[in-house]
Amino acid sequence: MLRYVLGRLLGAIPTVFLIVTISFFLIRIAPGGPFDLERPLEAKVMENLNKIYHLNEPLWNQYLLYLKSVAQLDFGPSFYFRDFTINELFAQSLPISIQLGLSALCLALVAGGTMGVFAALRQNKSADYAVMAAATLGVTVPNFVVAPILTLLLGVWLGWLPVGGWNGGKFVNIILPVVTLALPQIAVVARLTRGSMIEALRSNHVRTARAYGLTGFMVVVVHALRGAILPVVSYLGPAAAALLTGSVVIETIFGIPGIGRYFVQGALNRDYTLVMGTVVVVACFVILFNLIVDLLYALLDPRVRYD
Repeated sequence: MLRYVLGRLLGAIPTVFLIVTISFFLIRIAPGGPFDLERPLEAKVMENLNKIYHLNEPLWNQYLLYLKSVAQLDFGPSFYFRDFTINELFAQSLPISIQLGLSALCLALVAGGTMGVFAALRQNKSADYAVMAAATLGVTVPNFVVAPILTLLLGVWLGWLPVGGWNGGKFVNIILPVVTLALPQIAVVARLTRGSMIEALRSNHVRTARAYGLTGFMVVVVHALRGAILPVVSYLGPAAAALLTGSVVIETIFGIPGIGRYFVQGALNRDYTLVMGTVVVVACFVILFNLIVDLLYALLDPRVRYD
């Protein structure tokens, strides 16, 4: 297992290298620059800024300098937030995005899994149809539509929850963004769990467990659910990536100072280092999530071995 993990981590290096390379040149090809303003700066000021940030050097040299700094885990200074480095911005914002994404992922697994099992146990009944209809609605309606509706209903009209801000991660402040971020994933998890649970309930080992006189709880939770959860585990990698990138919209709407909000601001202000740093961090998290999912799959399914 350790050899497999080390091999996956080493194999991720070329992937990250390609992501850095493609992102670096794509953002430089885009028109505009970090110091392009409605009122242009004086020529001498622009010359000094380009010199400080190495923008006056050939593009290939800028690329090599950036690769060297990334290899040292230094994402450089921010072009827009000039009193901060990218590492300092990430030290403040990344824990917030991680807390937001993990909370949404846990909510999606618990709520979606419960709904999927409930629907599978009542297949082709009104409860099953209601759950699947809600799941279909959750998949089709984007979170940038759900967020204003929940904000207007629960925050403005009823006044139950604050409509924005992080406030140190207090529970009342994270309810709306977490629920909004988790709703599409709840729908997907519910549909996956329902389909795999129906198949698992018809399998031979579940019939054998019932023949031995085990209770319905033992049959469903211990025997059927372990096999039914495997498709959900496989989906955890893309789901975690979707939650991390989907938080870009949610953090902007609710005014949460996470990494997604900085990504939007960096893109709008042509902050090269901030955009590049966000892309690299998100890519590393996606690779890590996929590795964790593969390891969990091996723990749940004894037929899978990475020796």
